[in-house]
Amino acid sequence: MGLLTQIITLPLAPVRATVWVLERVVEAAEDEYYDPAPVERELAELEKALLAGDIDGETFDRREDELLDRLDEISAHRRRGAP
Repeated sequence: MGLLTQIITLPLAPVRATVWVLERVVEAAEDEYYDPAPVERELAELEKALLAGDIDGETFDRREDELLDRLDEISAHRRRGAP
């Protein structure tokens, strides 16, 4: 029955290949989106900007809160068991 199934579903091969490629693209995008390293680097750069006097305390606090919220989102995603 396996050969017959393969013959019958052969016209769907391009669709299956497209779905596979799209799944890999989504996985790569999620890996990049949920990578904490860029957020941590931005936090370090933000602190340097504050210490250098390039930004004021209010701007630092607002942006720091945004970045820490993003790190919380990444942590929650990883805790849910996502790779």
